[in-house]
Amino acid sequence: MAVTGPFIELPKTGLTSSDLAVVYLKGDKKSEAIARYYQKRRNIPARNIVAINLDAKKTVIGPGEFAVQKKLLDSQLDDSVQALALAWSKPYQVGCMSMSAAFTFGYNVAYCSSSCTKTRTSPYYHSMSVAPYRDFKIRPTMMLAAADVDDAITLIDRGVAADDTQPLARAFLLTTADKRRSVRNVFFDDIRKHFANIYDVQILNSNGIQNRSDILFYFTGAVSVPHLNTLTFLPGAMADHLTSAGGQLTDSSQMSAMRWLEAGATGSYGTAIEPCNFVEKFPNPLLAMRHYSYGSTILEAYWKSVYMPGQGNFIGEPLASPFNGYRLVRKKDRIEIHSPVLREGRYRVVANEESLAGLNTPSYLQAINNVSIQSVTPYRRHLEIKRPYHMHYKIERLSSDKR
Repeated sequence: MAVTGPFIELPKTGLTSSDLAVVYLKGDKKSEAIARYYQKRRNIPARNIVAINLDAKKTVIGPGEFAVQKKLLDSQLDDSVQALALAWSKPYQVGCMSMSAAFTFGYNVAYCSSSCTKTRTSPYYHSMSVAPYRDFKIRPTMMLAAADVDDAITLIDRGVAADDTQPLARAFLLTTADKRRSVRNVFFDDIRKHFANIYDVQILNSNGIQNRSDILFYFTGAVSVPHLNTLTFLPGAMADHLTSAGGQLTDSSQMSAMRWLEAGATGSYGTAIEPCNFVEKFPNPLLAMRHYSYGSTILEAYWKSVYMPGQGNFIGEPLASPFNGYRLVRKKDRIEIHSPVLREGRYRVVANEESLAGLNTPSYLQAINNVSIQSVTPYRRHLEIKRPYHMHYKIERLSSDKR
C-alpha cells in the first residue's frame, strides 16, 4: 500500500529545468510562442531563454551563418546549462549535419558523410553522465518540432504529464518486410531478456500495428508507418522508424519523424542526411529503453542510444521523465523506498535529524538511523527507513551500476 510520508531526495539521474536552455528564432512569432509556453510549463529560468537569427523559411542553413549564431548563443549561456531545446522544426539542417547535432557539437564535417561511410562518434553515447556540458563540453539538443503552436502546446503538455508516472506499458519492436530498414532487430532478443519482467514486450514480424494502446516504445524500420491514427501512446512515449529521410522534418519524401509526435509520441528521431542503414546512426532501442527506465529524460535516453548522431535530428519534449520518482510503501516496522532510479549497487541513506517526525523526541533517538548503508540487488530492489522517522532523507549512490 503506497502512503504519504517523508520527502526522499534521490540521486540525480537526469536533467532538470535549470539545466536546459530554450532557443527560439528572433522575429518568428511561432517559434517565440513555443519557447515562452515551454518556459512557463517547465519553469525554465528566464536567463536560459535565448533568441538567435536564423531564417525560419529555410530548411538548410550554411555553416558560416550557423557558426556566427552558435557563437553568439554560447556567449549568453553559463556553464550550468547542460542541454538545449530548439523551438522550431525548420531549419532542420546545417550544411552536412543535422540541426540538433550541429548545436550539440558545433559544425564539424567529421560528423558528416557524403557516401555510405561511418562518422565521428559521440562521447555521450551510453554514458552515465547527468551533466554533459560539464563532462564533455557538449550540450545535447532536441527540437520542439511542431507544425503550429497548438501542436507544440499539446506535445509540451504531454511531456509534462509523463513525469513520474512509472507506467505499466507496452513495447513494440517490429521487423518489417523491408529488411534493409529492419537491421535493428539484432537488439530485440536482448531487449526481451532485459525488459520482459518490466514491460509487455512484443516482438513482431509485421509492417505495422493497429488499434493498440498503452504504448511507451515503438521501434520499426520502414519508409512510412501505417495505422498511426489507430494507436494510443502513453505520455512520454518514444517511437521512431529507421529510414533515410525521417529527419527532414517539413518536406521529406518519406515519413517525417514529426508524424510520430502528431500521433501521440513524446519523442522521436530521424536522419536529415542520407545515413545508409548503419545501426550506429540510429537509436539503439535497448539503450534508449534502459536509460529511460533508469530515470533519464527523453532527451538523454535518446541521445545516449545513438553512437553516430551527426546526421540525425532528435525531436520531442526534452524533459519528459516517466521514471524519475519514487513510491513509499509502509510495512509494520519500516517504510520501503521503491524507485526505478535505484539501480543495483550500494547507497548511503542520510536523514536530516533536525526534521525528525514527532515532537519532543529525545536526542539519543534523533541519532538512530541518521545514516545507513544499504544495497539494491536483483532480489532486493528497494531501500528502507526505520523508526524514528525523519521528514527528509537524502540517498547517495556509492558504487557504479552494472550496464
